[in-house]
Amino acid sequence: MSDIVKKAKKVAVLGATGLVGREMLKVLEQRDFPVSEIVPLASEHSAGQTIDFKGSRYTVSAVGPDSFNGADIALFSAGASPSKRWAPVAAEAGAIVVDNSSAWRMDSSVPLIVPEVNPEDIKEADKKGIIANPNCSTIQAVVALYPLHKAAGLNYVSYTTFQSVSGTGQEALEVLDTGSREILEGNEPSSSLVYPHPIAFDLLPHIGAFDIDGVSEEEWKMVRESRKIMHIDDLPVSCTTVRVPIFRSHGEAIVARFDKPLSPDEAREILKDAPGVNLQDNPGGSVYPRPRFAAGKDAVYVGRIRKDTGLEGALALWVVADNLRKGAALNAVQIAELL
Repeated sequence: MSDIVKKAKKVAVLGATGLVGREMLKVLEQRDFPVSEIVPLASEHSAGQTIDFKGSRYTVSAVGPDSFNGADIALFSAGASPSKRWAPVAAEAGAIVVDNSSAWRMDSSVPLIVPEVNPEDIKEADKKGIIANPNCSTIQAVVALYPLHKAAGLNYVSYTTFQSVSGTGQEALEVLDTGSREILEGNEPSSSLVYPHPIAFDLLPHIGAFDIDGVSEEEWKMVRESRKIMHIDDLPVSCTTVRVPIFRSHGEAIVARFDKPLSPDEAREILKDAPGVNLQDNPGGSVYPRPRFAAGKDAVYVGRIRKDTGLEGALALWVVADNLRKGAALNAVQIAELL
C-alpha cells in the first residue's frame, strides 16, 4: 500500500463543494502537490456543481461505489456519516483515505496525525488504509504545546476556545452575516437551524451535544485527541469550547503545566523555531495573534506567553490559527505529503 501512495497521482476529494473541500483543492494547488488527475466528489444534492483546479473547471460527481477506482489518495471532508460509509470503500479500492470528520479519530487502528507532532504514526495507516485528521481546535493547540512538552513534560492543560462560525459550514457564515446586518438595522436577528440561538453579537458555549455531565462533544474531542496525538494517555485536560461571532480562524486561551517548570522566555525560545509556529509576542507593542490576521495563512500563531496567575509553575498562552486552513485542509494535505 505504501508503494502505491508514493505515486500520489490520482486524488479524490469527497466534499469538494464545501468550505473545507474547496480549501483542500486550493491547498493542493498552492503547494504544487503532484496530482495527475483530480476527482471531485460530493453528495447527490451537490453533484453537478463545478470547481476550479489548476486552471481547469471540473464537474462534481455524486459519490458512489466506483468513485475511488484507481485513486491513490482520497481526501474526505463530508461529515462523519458519509465517511463511515465511504472510507472503507475507498480503502478497499486501494486509496489511502485522509478523513477530516470525527468518524475515525478515536479508532485504535487509525492514526490521528498532526505532521509537526506525530509524523511517525503514519506507519499505522496500513492497518485500515485510513488516516484521521484531528479536530481543528486540537490541531492548533498541539502544534503549540508539543514543542514545550518535548522540552519539559506536559502534565496538565486547560483550553478555552473561541471558535469562528466557519467551523460549522457555509450556512453559518450566511447566518452570521444576515444576523449582524439585522441587529445593526435595529431588528432582532432571524432564527435558524444552524445554532440554538442567533450567533450575531453573542457567544454560545455550545459546540456539539452535551453529555449527562454537561460536557460538550467538542470539549471531549479536544480532551481525547490531545492525549492520542501527543501520546500522553493520562494527561489531565480541562476544556470549555465557545462559538464566537467571527467568520474565520479560531483563538484559544491555554494554560499548561509541566514537569520541569518553564519560564516565559524559555518557552519563547523553544517556540520561535518550532515547526508550524509563528511567534507574535510583544503585548506592550500590541503584537499578539489575531484571527483576522491569521485568516488564509498556514501558521499557528502563538503569543501572550506569561506565567499563569493561578496555577503555580504553569504558563498561559494565546494561540490562533485559520481553522479551515491549518485546522483542516492544510493538515490533510500535509498528511498526504508525508505519505
